[in-house]
Amino acid sequence: MGTQRNMTKPNSRAYRPQSAEIRAALVELPAEGCKLPVPDLPKSMECDEVEQARWTELWESPQATQWDDSCRGTVALLVQYETRLLAGDGSAWVAQECRHAGEALGLTPKAMASLGWRIANGKQ
Repeated sequence: MGTQRNMTKPNSRAYRPQSAEIRAALVELPAEGCKLPVPDLPKSMECDEVEQARWTELWESPQATQWDDSCRGTVALLVQYETRLLAGDGSAWVAQECRHAGEALGLTPKAMASLGWRIANGKQ
């Protein structure tokens, strides 16, 4: 078994700075977030003020610029999962589904990287 590669050393094969092609292929999400109107909640979803605020927060996030109306259900489920988890009423299954919904919507750094998204730094 060979030695482990050190990503901090420039001569290591594991160290690969991003090429111009990779940087150009990334979708720059606006740091100020999405300015489109926030969609209505699904009719079957009853929620309180906290859940409504979270719904609005998600739809105003930078990632929401890449969503369409077909994401409404996933966002609604994410809000419901988060509510259950934060209330201490969630199970491991709910936590796992919450994680999957967040990744599907590109809300984690890993998900953003896999989707080719990055938040613009505002210096253009």
